[in-house]
This record gives sequence, C-alpha cells and structure tokens, in this order.
Amino acid sequence: MPPPLILDPATIDCNRVVADLDAIRQVNLQRFEMEALSAIVLIDPVRKLIVGYKDVTPHDFWVRGHMPHYPLMPGVLLCETAAQLSSYYLITQKVFDTQFVGLGGLDEVRFRGMVRPGDRLVMVCCMIREKRMAAQCYAQGFVNNRMVFDGKVQGIPLRPELEA
Repeated sequence: MPPPLILDPATIDCNRVVADLDAIRQVNLQRFEMEALSAIVLIDPVRKLIVGYKDVTPHDFWVRGHMPHYPLMPGVLLCETAAQLSSYYLITQKVFDTQFVGLGGLDEVRFRGMVRPGDRLVMVCCMIREKRMAAQCYAQGFVNNRMVFDGKVQGIPLRPELEA
C-alpha cells in the first residue's frame, strides 16, 4: 500500500513553471546527461515543499542500454531526480550557508512503478528534518498521477575547494 500523499498529484499545475531549465542551471551544478529536472512548478516555503518534473525522452542517455526494446528509467536516476529537486529547494531557501548541496544518503526508498520514455515524471519533495549539517526531504514521484517512487533524501552542505 502506498504511503499518504505529500500533495495530490492531480492538483499540480505543470503549466505554471516557476523555474525553467535555465533557472535551474543557475542553482544546480549538474549539466548535460546528469540534468534530472526539466522545470520547477511550485515552491512553497510555508509548507517546505517543492514540485518539479522531468520530461523523459527517447534521447535520454540510458534509454539505449536500460533495457534494449523495453527501456525503463533506472532507479538510481529516480533517486537523482529527487536529490536534485531537494537540492534546489535547500539552496534557494537558504537552509544552509552554502550554494552547494550534496547527496548525503537515501532511506526507505521504494520503486513502485515504471518510468519510460515519453513519460513526465513529477517529483514532490517536502523537508521533514533540518539540522545545521544535514536536511532530510521526503520525496514522491508520479507518472500520470500514479506513485512510482518514494523515499527520503538527505542533503548535506558542501564547500567545494576552489581550484587553481
């Protein structure tokens, strides 16, 4: 049985983009094949939640090999999508005193359905715990309003060394 919904996916307006890919790139450092978000459609600091989506295409790097003739988005990329959405929230809401948030861990992750090319993966994240050196968000992913993923994502502040 799936867990209670953070937010009813049927109420999410994916046409109301608050941050497009260019705006996401101003915050998140991932580029090229590792960009896991297409847009952010809701940021709610009062409820400490964020909603974004990834339009999965036949041209995504993993499609050719996972699995040929029946491509399924790898679970690790579902986790990465949740991590990037959480990171965007933590950075834009200034949860930490840094502009770089790393993945500190995953807990209670469940894959509940398939994500295939042509799908829109809608991810909802809600911050559930905030400490000075870590924050934890609970994430749920949906395709066609059906939960395909849920789990807890831990974000940690990083201070990358400046390269000479």
